[in-house]
Amino acid sequence: MKAFVADRYEKKRALRLADMPTPELRDDELLVEVHAAGVNQLDFKLRDGEFKLILPYRLPLVLGHDVAGVVVKAGSQARKFKVGDEVYARVDDFRIGSFAEYVPVRESSLALKPRGLTMEQAASIPLVGLTAWQALVEKAQLRAGQKVFIQAGSGGVGTFAIQLAKHLGASVATTTSAANAALVKELGADVVVDYKTQNFEDLLRDYDLALNSQDGQTLDKSLQVLKAGGKLISISGPPDPEFGRAIGAPGFVRLVMRLLSSGVRRRARRRGLDYAFLFMKANGAQLQEITRLIEAGAIRPVIDKVFPFESTNEALTYVESGHAKGKVVISIK
Repeated sequence: MKAFVADRYEKKRALRLADMPTPELRDDELLVEVHAAGVNQLDFKLRDGEFKLILPYRLPLVLGHDVAGVVVKAGSQARKFKVGDEVYARVDDFRIGSFAEYVPVRESSLALKPRGLTMEQAASIPLVGLTAWQALVEKAQLRAGQKVFIQAGSGGVGTFAIQLAKHLGASVATTTSAANAALVKELGADVVVDYKTQNFEDLLRDYDLALNSQDGQTLDKSLQVLKAGGKLISISGPPDPEFGRAIGAPGFVRLVMRLLSSGVRRRARRRGLDYAFLFMKANGAQLQEITRLIEAGAIRPVIDKVFPFESTNEALTYVESGHAKGKVVISIK
């Protein structure tokens, strides 16, 4: 099969288009013919080697975490889906590889593609949708009437998280540029801060939850907008000890995580706040809940650009530029 491969960890290094063997199925997996693949920051960060301690992949590595496509083969213990089903998923860690013609996906990570969505639209959803769900619903247990600050509202996670938070009944503040203010308001943002001309920490107060996706400086500023008892959840680090335990990291890696997050955890405690790091995980059951919201019209995909398969490197470069509004998708079949 054709696939885009990272031969070694190196910043901005182009992926190589290669002929690779079609992946062999495990008993609980299904082989999906890839029709479209979402592109995420996680993809170029993996290529750059930023997650070597957390995710020690063997190289060469086929990248790609989001997939929408058709089941073409089922493992001996896979019963839930059948050949011909249109499905989508966030591909499992250590089995990633949706920048290819075929990818194996664990049955428990798959869901049927939402009715009414194209393959490209469906491929834009899983990673950002599950990130928002696991942050707002699973970790924060966001409730109606609460106030949430979602950074980078016009990005992939932001466009989804705003819609999910509004569906849950929360009041939403976000940051974006003036050029994207209309988009985030349309998605449901109540308060829009122009990050180019305004400081969110001067304008926002007494929020129940902040979802951080930016750098360490923004992380610290986010503490200032939360009320006592509030929660700061970061999807951009630093990882905390709880995450190290959850993934069964070696002792020295857990120690590194403890040291990296010690400062923000200490500052959060002083303010009576809770800090947590989120590295989202594949989850087909949660994706089914997201499917229901999409089919009910509560959430819609937001896509900036669709690139052809042969332009996968250009798609990665565009995502890395940080200017995408919503998601970037690769159309493969």
